[in-house]
Amino acid sequence: MTEFESGLTNDESGFEALPAAVEAWLTAHVDGYRGPGVLQKFGFGQSNPTYRLRAASGDYVLRRKPFGKLLPKAHAIEREFRVLSALRGSDVPVPLVHAFCDDASLLGAAFYVMDFVEGRIFYDQRLPGLDPVERSAIFNAMNAAAAALHNADPIALGLETFGRSDGFLARQIALWTAQYRASEGARNEAMEGLIAWLPDNIPAEQSPRIFHGDLRLDNMIFHPTEPRVIAVLDWELSTIGDPLADFAYHAMVWRIDADLFRGFADLDRAAMGIPDEADYVRRYCERTGRDDIPNWEFYLAFGIFRVTAILQGVWRRAQDGQASSTDALEVGAKAFPMARIGWDIIRNR
Repeated sequence: MTEFESGLTNDESGFEALPAAVEAWLTAHVDGYRGPGVLQKFGFGQSNPTYRLRAASGDYVLRRKPFGKLLPKAHAIEREFRVLSALRGSDVPVPLVHAFCDDASLLGAAFYVMDFVEGRIFYDQRLPGLDPVERSAIFNAMNAAAAALHNADPIALGLETFGRSDGFLARQIALWTAQYRASEGARNEAMEGLIAWLPDNIPAEQSPRIFHGDLRLDNMIFHPTEPRVIAVLDWELSTIGDPLADFAYHAMVWRIDADLFRGFADLDRAAMGIPDEADYVRRYCERTGRDDIPNWEFYLAFGIFRVTAILQGVWRRAQDGQASSTDALEVGAKAFPMARIGWDIIRNR
């Protein structure tokens, strides 16, 4: 389905006028909404198309599922909406969500609406343009946000049915293996090694916590002038699970080179003000009441296995003409070198 077929029409400024049915839904379900509204697609977002919704009542964000056939359990924006609603008022910084629409006839796909949060998003982990002191403060704030999430009690937040905690890692390995198989192209030997090794080396289960699933720098909005996270975004992969797996995925950038996928393994981190991996992990442990993280290499390899499967899905959507971003094919091609990093972690542990 094209944008036109969904009922959206473009004007010369790049904004898309909303169909009357969507205007009516927003007026009925978003408290204080006053139209007419127009949409402008953000340039980021490999998975779920995301728009700035401008209306007489202010700016919002509209996030929808992609059009067309979707992979099983992918693009679960209804889960995003649920966890964001539950986290309102907690120590975890999230935008205010307003309403979810599961009637695909209105816009061509299910969508939800949340507040537009004004702040800074850093797409490059190297934080160009900041000095070493500023970089250090941003990394400390990011660490604090990750710890706040993993300190939150899912039962107290009403999320006890948000996911099964028992057997989490085994089920995640099976899930992402299936997702990878559904989108694979040429054989990736390093990924095959991870698929074989991970199920036989699962560590003991941790106390269940909210598992974001894509906890990285560019999924956080920082205060316009202060080194403080004011919103964590992109919760479609969230569930209840092992917080150490979530944190290790977040910390993969210490093992990834700058020219591959926004990492800094090959850079002079001390000169840049970026903490060493060990120091960053230690600060997280202090904030979450841990002595250390046993089986750290397993968790890192598991995180890279997951991101490889995600990148392969991006590649497949580009092949099928369903990509949400113009650089999807280039991004998806990084599945091969990414898997090699994960397999090297296992072989060299």
